[in-house]
Amino acid sequence: MILPIYVYGSEILRQVAEPVDLSDKEGIQALVQDLKDTLAKAEGCGLAAPQVGVSKRVVIVDGRDMADVYPYLEGFVRVLVNPVIVSESEKKAEYQEGCLSIPGIYCDVVRPESMTVEYYDENLRKVTETFDKFACRMVQHEMSHLDGDLFVDHVSQVRKKIISKKLQGIAKGKVFARYTTKLK
Repeated sequence: MILPIYVYGSEILRQVAEPVDLSDKEGIQALVQDLKDTLAKAEGCGLAAPQVGVSKRVVIVDGRDMADVYPYLEGFVRVLVNPVIVSESEKKAEYQEGCLSIPGIYCDVVRPESMTVEYYDENLRKVTETFDKFACRMVQHEMSHLDGDLFVDHVSQVRKKIISKKLQGIAKGKVFARYTTKLK
């Protein structure tokens, strides 16, 4: 089912999401399918459960549409249930980020260049995987949502000042997106 995407100013985006009960396989699979459907409709590269109003530790990343720019993303799709960062590189990388919950705003953000994550996949198999380059960026960005953290929290003070009016507008419901949004 395609769900509305909660936008900047919604309380759920600032909450720490709860771990998923792994014994609820049907519930997890239903949530994952809703995330996949919603992400496909919104044409994004990642989505976290809190962005659709569900405070659970589940994210999906899909880099396939970016394979023309980043060939290593060919076929790259991951579902991460209860992900935990095991380690991060000291070396940092800067990429421009955007977010379905903050439509129309893009900023350069510095994050670790690579990281190792332990998670359960959509079949509830335990996985430990190391991500780097833009794949790492997508996973980091979505995992941040699970802790109530948004990419705009990581930009310079000058950039925050520049985007503040746009953020205030989104928080007041002035949103222009090609997908259904919700503010609550």
